[in-house]
Amino acid sequence: MAPPKSFEIITDEELIQKITRTNDTHLFGVLYDRYTSVVYNKCLGFIGSKEEAQDLTHDIFVKLFVKLKTFKGEAKFSTWLYSFTYNHCVNYLQREIKGNKNTFSIDENHVGEAEEEEISDAQIFEMKAEKLYRALQLISPPERAILLLKYQDDLSIKEISTLYSIGESAVKMRLNRSKLNLIELYKSL
Repeated sequence: MAPPKSFEIITDEELIQKITRTNDTHLFGVLYDRYTSVVYNKCLGFIGSKEEAQDLTHDIFVKLFVKLKTFKGEAKFSTWLYSFTYNHCVNYLQREIKGNKNTFSIDENHVGEAEEEEISDAQIFEMKAEKLYRALQLISPPERAILLLKYQDDLSIKEISTLYSIGESAVKMRLNRSKLNLIELYKSL
C-alpha cells in the first residue's frame, strides 16, 4: 500500500521523525523518491560507472534506513545526505584503491608549500572538462570529495566546515592542497 499523497507535502524533517518512530518502509519510500536521483547523480559523478553508481545508491539507501535515527537536524537533511553519500563513496573508493600511497591527511600544524601559494578558483575553471574529469579520477577520494562539494555542489566554506566538523581555515587549507594536487595531475596528463 502506497503512502497517502499528504506525505509528499511534509518537510523532510517531519517525514524523518515519522519514519524513525514507526520504521515504516512506505514512508521511507517517499524519502527515497525525493532523493534517489540526487544520490545516484552524486555517486555517478564520483565513481563514473553507471552500474557502480546504481549499486552504491542502493547501498546508501539501505544504510540510510538503518542510520536515519542518527540525523540530529543540525543541518538540512539534504546537506546531511550529501555528506552521507560522499562519505560512503569515499570509503568505497578507498577500499577499491587499497595501498594507494596518495592519501589525504593534513597536519594542521605543518605549514607546507600548499599554504604558501594560494591556488585561485580561476585556475580550476579554466581546465578542459574531459582532462579535468581524468585528473579528478586520479586524486585521492577525500580530495575529490572536498572539491566536488565546493565546485559541483556549490557549498560554502562554512557549510563544508560543518559537514567535516573542522574549522574553516582547515577547509581552506584542504581545498588549496586539493586544488594544487589536481592542477599538478591535470598538467601531467
